Amino acid sequence: MTRHFLTLLDLSSNELRTVIKRAIELKSMRNENVDYAPFANKTLGMIFDKSSTRTRVSFEAGMAQLGGHALFLSSKDTQLGRGEPVEDTARVLSRMVDIIMIRTYAHDTLERFAALSKVPVINGLTDIYHPCQLLADLQTWFEQRGDISGATVTWIGDGNNMCHSYINAARQLGFKLRIGCPEGYAPNSEIVSAAGDCVQIMHDAREAAHNSDLIVTDVWASMGQEQEQKQREQAFAKFQVNQSLMQIAHKDALFMHCLPAHREEEVSTEVLEGSQSVVWDEAENRLHAQKALIEFLIHNTNN
Repeated sequence: MTRHFLTLLDLSSNELRTVIKRAIELKSMRNENVDYAPFANKTLGMIFDKSSTRTRVSFEAGMAQLGGHALFLSSKDTQLGRGEPVEDTARVLSRMVDIIMIRTYAHDTLERFAALSKVPVINGLTDIYHPCQLLADLQTWFEQRGDISGATVTWIGDGNNMCHSYINAARQLGFKLRIGCPEGYAPNSEIVSAAGDCVQIMHDAREAAHNSDLIVTDVWASMGQEQEQKQREQAFAKFQVNQSLMQIAHKDALFMHCLPAHREEEVSTEVLEGSQSVVWDEAENRLHAQKALIEFLIHNTNN
């Protein structure tokens, strides 16, 4: 059976923990200069409809470190950009490469591609989910604090693709998630309902942050929402993560941000550069978490 990673729900709770722990192992191996290149002659196809820094570099470098090769395919470079059906591209490309990562807009595009792909497909980001970032975030937490089960996590900001993936993570790994967002910017109601009582939506950032173990935020206007910037600045004015907000959380609470960050908008420079921030470890862990994911999908698909 071909295993895909379109959302965190595609892996069981045990499988997610296995991938996270393996990512920590692979990070240690790289830091110790251990030679580990199991995927010689394997190729990762990377389809980018949306531009990226961290996603491209982490997948491309990660596949090279595993002994394989990565192909960068933008919408300008493929028949997808000329109107070829997604299904046709999936049929052809999956006969030529061993694993595929797609970073696109509509989640439906990803699902249609995966439905006809002969090889594993990874969600590098869609408008609804960003599960690879969650693997990196979770790895960072596990490194710093151990298992996240039973912890209280607070999401501050827009109910976007990152927020949706945090909801799925709470379902899978058993932590409490508080979502502090302005009225009108709540996450998808169906995704929230499916998570049951592990998710709570609040419209007061300080209430949401109270006694939290982890504070997470993201930009107020995501890619494609730039025309809403001024409107969102007004709506989110009371949802900045600053030192005053962090002091309401537990004194040893961590701060995460998927980056790029807009300093003095969704987060103050003081918090981003402060002692509770683990954003640089979090960013690096995209590399290690994705290597563990690639290894997991290839091994489990071949079996």
